[in-house]
Amino acid sequence: MAQAPVPMDQRIDELKSKRAKQQLGGGEKRIAKQHEGGKQTARERITELLDDGSFQEVSLFRKNRTVTFGMDTADVPAEGVVTGTGTIGGRPVHLASQDFTVMGGSAGEMHNVKVVEMMQGALSTGTPFIFINDSGGARIQEGIDSLSGYGKVFYANVLLSGVVPQISIIAGPCAGGAVYSPALTDWVIQTRQAHMFITGPAVIKQVTGEEVTQDALGGADAHQAVSGVNHFVANDDHEALLIAQKLLSFFPQNNAEEPPIVKTGAPVEYDPSFAGIVPVDAKQGYDVKDIIKRVVDNGDFLEAQAGYAMNMVVGFGRVNGRTVGIVANQPSVMAGCLDINASDKGAHFIRFCNAFNIPIVTFVDVPGYLPGVAQEHGGIIRHGAKLLFAYSSATVPLITIVLRKAYGGAYLAMASRDLGCDRAFAWPTAEIAVMGADGAAAVVFKKEIESAEDPAAAREQKVQEYQDTFNTPFMAAARGLVDEIIDPGETRQKIAAALELLATKRKQRPSKKHGLLPV
Repeated sequence: MAQAPVPMDQRIDELKSKRAKQQLGGGEKRIAKQHEGGKQTARERITELLDDGSFQEVSLFRKNRTVTFGMDTADVPAEGVVTGTGTIGGRPVHLASQDFTVMGGSAGEMHNVKVVEMMQGALSTGTPFIFINDSGGARIQEGIDSLSGYGKVFYANVLLSGVVPQISIIAGPCAGGAVYSPALTDWVIQTRQAHMFITGPAVIKQVTGEEVTQDALGGADAHQAVSGVNHFVANDDHEALLIAQKLLSFFPQNNAEEPPIVKTGAPVEYDPSFAGIVPVDAKQGYDVKDIIKRVVDNGDFLEAQAGYAMNMVVGFGRVNGRTVGIVANQPSVMAGCLDINASDKGAHFIRFCNAFNIPIVTFVDVPGYLPGVAQEHGGIIRHGAKLLFAYSSATVPLITIVLRKAYGGAYLAMASRDLGCDRAFAWPTAEIAVMGADGAAAVVFKKEIESAEDPAAAREQKVQEYQDTFNTPFMAAARGLVDEIIDPGETRQKIAAALELLATKRKQRPSKKHGLLPV
């Protein structure tokens, strides 16, 4: 006799029971341990990141197909990664959040497949992708299936690159091959509880004999100040999620859209306080962020890689409600010279802005490229060329303000008119020349100075002569390399007007697969 069909209410109860078990992850004890380590769970992070009630989970009941090394009987809720969709500020996103309470968040085949499915969803719908990393690495029990899964993730990262924004949050361990997915994304946010490295301290000691702590090797501060791998450091999960929300607020959903325009209520008017920021003495430093914060609406500037290559400042803000990317030399650090790290930092930022239709405002005060054997042998030629390549290939609006020094090849590299700048302004303090007056006079007037009765006085006279002729903004303006020499107090007004004018800019480039970025 056939059994009676199971009533719907019983089926619903069974569904609720199984769903609750899966959503509990590794169980109460492991959740408590996660909290003791100062970390949220995978689901807690999602709840805090997304708008209330917007999360729609996908593949809750996905299960691995491995039968070796006990995996056929292993309990792996949600395959150790929570995936789905939701909204942030009312705008859709796809995301994945690794669950460290389930087998240490280890990534097996189906774990990675779930992640890739979210990435494919982001690609097909034109929505940002966020990956919250908290994993012990590859699931060794699954062998090469796990490695294959990682390969699928890396491939998807590259497909998404330049199409939709990708943000990685490193909220726990991220080691071995797993670190390459964050490195392939646009922005890496790392908490102080997290670590990233290809090989850990134990392996390094065994192979090279070097002793190093996890923090010194792969902690957030190490990757911010030394390696430049992360773009933002967060004290905890809460701060990391806030940074992700803030970042997304500046971006379009994809490369086919314009960034959102936000009513900030910030007036666009003459500001006399600009005039006192840049010292008249060209040898005296100042903080360029004092200028940036006066330019952007309400002083709201989100700086990226704040602790890395600090001679270059990059970040996002708004001017009259429009998103802008800011690139600026920092005279208070290394006199604002361009070096290997600053060139890499600037190039990455410029290329991101260009990919996602974000206008770039560049503030110039640069005495040149940093000299030295270490820089030359480290490849300053090819690294410096990245900055030239990034600006030259950009088709978004480019607005440049020369604040003070703009010498030689470094002047050209900082969004000069010849590299495609649309609007070039200069302050009266601007010095646009091949080199500084002291060095130039020593070369140009060498014989006259040496043959003079008073070489010191002659040298001083020739330095002033060169200064008056070339190291001013007026020669550049006469040659059409500067559109206008402006009162510093007009800076915000001029940038706002230029952004409005250039909002419809269209620039066609020769058809090709892609250019070859200097590496």
